[in-house]
Amino acid sequence: MIFTPITKLINIRKQSQLPFVETLLCGLLGGFLFNLLNLPLSWMLGPLTAILIWKLLTKRDLYWPVSFRNGGQMLLGYSMGLSFTIASASQIVDQLPSMAIITILMVVFGLAIAFFVSKLTGINIPSAVMGTTPGGLSQMVVLSEEIKGADSTVVTFMQTIRMLTVIFIVPTLSIHAFSSGGTQPSKPTIDLVTQTEYGSFFQVITVLAIVLFITACAVRFKCPTPWIIGPLLSSAILTVSGFETPQLPPIFIVLAQLCLGVYLGLGININMLKNWKKLLPFSFISGLLIVGFALVLAYGLHMIYPITMTTAFLCIAPGGLPEMGVTAHTVQADVSMVAAYQLFRVFFILFIVPIFLRYLFGRQDVLEESVKAL
Repeated sequence: MIFTPITKLINIRKQSQLPFVETLLCGLLGGFLFNLLNLPLSWMLGPLTAILIWKLLTKRDLYWPVSFRNGGQMLLGYSMGLSFTIASASQIVDQLPSMAIITILMVVFGLAIAFFVSKLTGINIPSAVMGTTPGGLSQMVVLSEEIKGADSTVVTFMQTIRMLTVIFIVPTLSIHAFSSGGTQPSKPTIDLVTQTEYGSFFQVITVLAIVLFITACAVRFKCPTPWIIGPLLSSAILTVSGFETPQLPPIFIVLAQLCLGVYLGLGININMLKNWKKLLPFSFISGLLIVGFALVLAYGLHMIYPITMTTAFLCIAPGGLPEMGVTAHTVQADVSMVAAYQLFRVFFILFIVPIFLRYLFGRQDVLEESVKAL
């Protein structure tokens, strides 16, 4: 009797080994193919595409440990934090008003698109609003469960299509449209891919302890995306304070992208909605419109501040912090500025937008009940 739980745990692990190996091989194959074809973000978009196609063709259950996802986010967060300096921190503080204005404009534009999508497709406004709001996929799905009238299945589908549109189009534009022709970052940044100074054993142990402690605090206090924010804040604080933070070997960046790409691919389920064929074109077009609006705002930001168009676009692009951070590394954009804008939008959408949406749709429910009473 005592060994029964242990036996069950061992059996579960054995059953998950084969799906894990299958998932890993599929992700590696996708990464190698995309890298061979010189496609953008090959080690993130390659595994994502391979996993998605394999799932659709075989209908097999794949497995990817949560620890791998969290580990990949920690590596990306740490590498992004290394680009912060005292100068970049001062520049970020100066641009806080612009961050607020641009984030509000993006949210308002998403609300306008949601109104038309609701009218054309027949889905209710709360679901349309949650599906077009430029936030993270998992964050919007969780938030939709707290909003009255929102269908989490519809929200998941719309956010999935928007996410795919953004993470395939934005890197392509950033690499081939804005970075060609000798475009240089607005100011020197740390080249994390070619950096070879990995630090002494004492430095590595000290930094590792600090990163784990701050990340544990971020998880404990339920910060948004804690596995990336914790390491990012850790390395940023250490770098700004003058501590010699060790760089990551290039293979770690590849592994981080692989872990993230596989995770994103597993999280996509196209068949989650019965009328997905009707909703698909509207979701795709709304994603394109949001990216186009981000381009317009990016051009204005580029004209106002001394930053490149690439950096400005990645700052505003409605993708997730990890995805835009990886793209910023690839095109040698100002990673610290991109991380600052993306973090600001994450916190704004998670803490400010829910208050507005609960007030708005709560008030609609009250009005509907009043009309029925009459």
